[in-house]
Amino acid sequence: MTLLSTSADLPVDDTDPFGHEVLEDPLPFHHALREAGPVVYLSRYDVHALGRYEEVHAALVDWQRFQSAAGVGLSNFRTEEPWRPPSLLLEADPPRHDAPRRVLASVLGPRALRTLRDRWTADAESLVDEVLAAGTEFDVVPTLAEAFPLRVFPDAVGIGNEGRENLLPYGDHAFNAFGPANDLVAKGAHRVAELSGWVGEQCARDALTDDGFGAAIWAAADRGEITPQQAPLVVRSLLTAGVDTTVHALSAILYAFATNPDQWARLVADPSLARVAFDEAIRWESPVQTFFRTTTTDVRIGDVVVPEGRKVLMFLAAANRDPRRWADPDRFDLGRDPSGHVGFGMGLHQCVGQHVARLEAEAVLTALTRRVRTIELTGPTQRHHNNTLRAFGSVPVRLTVR
Repeated sequence: MTLLSTSADLPVDDTDPFGHEVLEDPLPFHHALREAGPVVYLSRYDVHALGRYEEVHAALVDWQRFQSAAGVGLSNFRTEEPWRPPSLLLEADPPRHDAPRRVLASVLGPRALRTLRDRWTADAESLVDEVLAAGTEFDVVPTLAEAFPLRVFPDAVGIGNEGRENLLPYGDHAFNAFGPANDLVAKGAHRVAELSGWVGEQCARDALTDDGFGAAIWAAADRGEITPQQAPLVVRSLLTAGVDTTVHALSAILYAFATNPDQWARLVADPSLARVAFDEAIRWESPVQTFFRTTTTDVRIGDVVVPEGRKVLMFLAAANRDPRRWADPDRFDLGRDPSGHVGFGMGLHQCVGQHVARLEAEAVLTALTRRVRTIELTGPTQRHHNNTLRAFGSVPVRLTVR
């Protein structure tokens, strides 16, 4: 972090948080951001930044003063045209946000999860058996972290097998687009029309099976709970945010256990800790690193007044390792209560699909605990850079089978 100048109130910094050096290892920048103060001005992008837990949490729950409707990326929808129709969940505020959120929360509710639990448990057992039959040394990113969500989540939504591989590059571009127009956005630009078109086709009523989340969303439109124009956008929200984030969460969990063998032994001894492990990994690694809000009025943060209409960049990952909130925050620890982390956001925009992601992770971890005694890295890991997501490109491991 390069502190250009400091007044009594507002530290100013010229670091590029979307530069490859920071994306490769954001922890030093996050530490410096927290230590600089409750709010820091990032001069490169003309935005205010929050890195401490208290301020990030407060901004997330204060949708009235920190709006999402102007975009949760760097682009300001008040003055700029979005590259696609804005999300009715992520990029909308009440009252426009309410009906789509209510419908999706119902579709992804406890009844649906109970229906999926046995099926996904069996799917995870089958996948782990297939993987171990092929060998005990492999890269967990394509073999488990990508394979399982792409195997079960599109089925749950109700889309066909053909073209599922498009979900990962589409989601990667969507999350890159929340940042500046840098090389990460440029690398996906040539496929935007193709991928957006394919995703749009999957959201149509006729493209969906009659027993999935997508059909339930269209049924809500038939009942008048949302409009027919809103239904495909709600389905699109599932396909945009429901795969990449879970892939990166699973990669983070498996990396955490490979580098903390004592915690894997703890989970093997007590598989009921799987859900704690999931949330601790979300806190520790924060697959979703950042989101923006836009002030709707002058807002005082500490001794600083952030003017109306300003973009505010919330560092969820920095908040999730803030020692003001967490004891020994850099440690991955299944003995910790990770509830309260902001890895899924907080407040009325909190991720509506988080329980689905937890169920996927629980299924995979439980299947692994039944077969695997140890997990260890066999070589260096590789990061996959994204403007918003903390992701692995490769995590090579060796498993010891029971």
